[in-house]
Amino acid sequence: MIKILISFLSFTFLVAQADDMSVQDIIEAMDNNLNAKSRILTSKMVVHGRRSSRTIESKNWVVGIDQAFTEYLSPPREAGTKMLKLNDKLWTYSPQTDRMIQISGHMLRQSVMGSDMSYNDMMEDRPLMELYEATLEGSVEIDGRDHWIMLLEAKVKGLSYPMRRAWIDKEYLLPMKEELYAKSGKLLKTSTMDGIKKVQGRWFPSRFIYKDELKRNSKGTEWLIDEITFDTDIPESRFSKARLRK
Repeated sequence: MIKILISFLSFTFLVAQADDMSVQDIIEAMDNNLNAKSRILTSKMVVHGRRSSRTIESKNWVVGIDQAFTEYLSPPREAGTKMLKLNDKLWTYSPQTDRMIQISGHMLRQSVMGSDMSYNDMMEDRPLMELYEATLEGSVEIDGRDHWIMLLEAKVKGLSYPMRRAWIDKEYLLPMKEELYAKSGKLLKTSTMDGIKKVQGRWFPSRFIYKDELKRNSKGTEWLIDEITFDTDIPESRFSKARLRK
């Protein structure tokens, strides 16, 4: 009975502690879970089409918010394709054409390999705290877990999604579901995450699902994280344009 009482009191304390968090505390905790000084990951992107699905494997090296390098590993048609992000610039390299192309302007809104993710989606790594003003709209229970509902409105210009609404798990401190809106209030995309695991002391999802709400009959795109390590030293030479052709 005493053990049960202690467990109940501990749980009550944790819930009360979570509910005492300010909006800024919540956003900072989310940023800390999702961002890192560096990360190396291998993943699969599963693009669900109307008739069939295709899986694209890649490896990513990321330092901070300004440097990222992606190499696609399979299928054979995509293998060897590479992407390099330096600050606000993005280059892609295709071994089939042996061409290096800078992606900029309206091209950043284009789909990456037919998926529901755009180049902008892959480029935007800045902390939410820098980009949005947040308002807590309430709480809700989803699948037996408590979530905050938070409205985020852009405080800087030029964002792909000037407004977003997030359902944030109170324990994981992750946005388990998001609705991404245009300035007009039109819903552009939805995203969800699941398969939450503890990775190097932080909660992190092993699966993201993105859906472009403007695409007719879209069945969404899954992004599956096979392996990820945070705060690993990555040589500066990884992030050079010369590396694209190697």
